[in-house]
Amino acid sequence: MSACGLDFGTSNTTVGIGSPAGPALVTLEDGKVTIPSAIFYAVDGSTAVGREAIRRYVDGYDGRLMRSLKSVLGSSLIEEVTQLGKHRLRFREVIAGFLGTVKRRAEAEAGHELREVVHGRPVFFVDDNPAGDRQAEESLRKIAEKIGFAEISFQYEPIAAALDYEQQVRQEELALIADIGGGTSDFSIVRLSPERHRKSDRTDDILANDGVRIGGTDFDRQLSLNTLMPMLGHKSAMKRAGLIVPGAYFHDLATWSSINRMYRSTTLRDIREIRREAAEPALIDRLLKVVESRRGHTIAMEVEAAKIALSDEASARLDLSWIESGLGVDIDRRGLAGHTLSLAERIAARVATCLAQAGLTAAAIDAVFLTGGSTRLAHVRDAITAAVPAARIVEGDTFGSVGTGLAIEAGRRYGA
Repeated sequence: MSACGLDFGTSNTTVGIGSPAGPALVTLEDGKVTIPSAIFYAVDGSTAVGREAIRRYVDGYDGRLMRSLKSVLGSSLIEEVTQLGKHRLRFREVIAGFLGTVKRRAEAEAGHELREVVHGRPVFFVDDNPAGDRQAEESLRKIAEKIGFAEISFQYEPIAAALDYEQQVRQEELALIADIGGGTSDFSIVRLSPERHRKSDRTDDILANDGVRIGGTDFDRQLSLNTLMPMLGHKSAMKRAGLIVPGAYFHDLATWSSINRMYRSTTLRDIREIRREAAEPALIDRLLKVVESRRGHTIAMEVEAAKIALSDEASARLDLSWIESGLGVDIDRRGLAGHTLSLAERIAARVATCLAQAGLTAAAIDAVFLTGGSTRLAHVRDAITAAVPAARIVEGDTFGSVGTGLAIEAGRRYGA
């Protein structure tokens, strides 16, 4: 089979192919089928992707780490040029570099070239912007062509997740598919059954599709801005009465795709000027230490790790002793839910939109299929399931359901 399903995610990426035993995800790094969507450009000209990219950054290699690459699709950033080691590259070339490596690794595991691809895509790359949405898909298509795919098509990520779930369905049902990923939250209502699973055209079975550009990285940002950034001067006062330290720097530092902006020489110069006028310069000194040592991604990773820990633990500590001895903050599930409640509510509101599209009441939904890393957040999960309280809750493969479903779709479209 020369076709594959490619789930290029904001946080993680998978590739699925057909096999005699059925669709399967291929190993991409360190014996795992997932690879973090990250690339590291070293000053010496070498590059690394995935976990190795993150390891190099953590180990202090001289260079730049890029994460949340998918988030630039549909924005003006896709054509921007950025300095990476000795080279200047457009963000579309950065994405091509990452996905090209993923494709080669998948081919090595499969033992043959992959020529056709079904790319996963969110229901909306960009909210309320059809032109931006079309631009995002077209950018991804051109990147797929550049890295060597001859046939390229797309499928909505929640529909792909539905195809994976349908493999275990034993009778006809209406399912709400909730795919809450790193960058977007997507929902579909689909009619599923063993008989329908064998159909090549499922158009009539898809009753609703909707989504919103909110995902795990947005939860990271809000958690960071509300718990960590105040210790670096966020919302602190300037000497001049009524003024506070400009917030743009903290928003960039809390946003995966914008962290590298903080390392510009002009930004560092501006922050030093702000320190001179700040009422609490010691706080800005902490910010300067982070920026001067280019440790913005360290902060982002520590915030993300704390959020993930709260999926299983009642509390977590953000240890910032590397900035200043004894510095840190404790957070708990209640605090996380409080800081990100509006995000969870906006995600759950899409369920009502889907029900209205499909002309259904909540009682008509038989099952809710949950996939994507952010479904592990208790308040997100509760907000979704509360919208369809009578439905059975089904756990998907958190990071693999979409890729497996895309492999199923690739087999159907390309004749395997």
